[in-house]
Amino acid sequence: MLCRSRNNGVVAQILPGVCRDWWPHMLSLCSRTPDLFAAPGLHPMYLQKHSPPHLDELRSLASSGTIVALGEIGLDYYIRDIDHSQQQYYFEEQLDIAKESDLPILLHARKAHDQVQATLRRKKFNSGGIVHAFSGSLQQAEKYLQLGFKISFGGTITYDRSTKIRAVALRLPLDEIVLETDAPDIPPAAHHGQRNSPEYLPLILDSLAQIRSESKAVLAQLTTANAIEILRLDIILPTQE
Repeated sequence: MLCRSRNNGVVAQILPGVCRDWWPHMLSLCSRTPDLFAAPGLHPMYLQKHSPPHLDELRSLASSGTIVALGEIGLDYYIRDIDHSQQQYYFEEQLDIAKESDLPILLHARKAHDQVQATLRRKKFNSGGIVHAFSGSLQQAEKYLQLGFKISFGGTITYDRSTKIRAVALRLPLDEIVLETDAPDIPPAAHHGQRNSPEYLPLILDSLAQIRSESKAVLAQLTTANAIEILRLDIILPTQE
């Protein structure tokens, strides 16, 4: 998969951690693979896997200089019967950790954009990050930009029926957009019902180029540069011919 992704022009991959049990393997893989970067975090959908000592371990990782972001962190009100107060606790604690180490975050927000933005403002979080797999309105996206975040689009924009999110992708400034696959989730339309893969990132790019009537080469260069900037990655992009 790594070879196929590289052959398709994917110059780097960010691996979020989701829960503590995933961190050791993720960190080991990133430490021995130069184009993989670790972003451990405690995902709001997996509360049953989290405990307060995991925050202490995350704080240690954040101060070690070995990770590039915390992620995915945030709030998810889409799923029923999830403890919102517990989600809020872990979100705020992780914001404090990221703030202490001046690390950006990979932000998960689903049916909770207003609550997430209110929390970011109240905590005075100014290290920025990426709003992962964005699915909100243009107005919500613009508020995230004001808070120092980039907006990320994935497989959703490859579906013709996703008119609202495709309209947001059209209207946002190009210097505020990044692309992702969210593999193994949210496969692009060409692989609907299958396991997603980072090697499909060019399919996301194809759809963005169609939506915006822009050159794929230009969009690839700009969106990659945006990700490198917000995550402060030590990557030199290939020179365009």
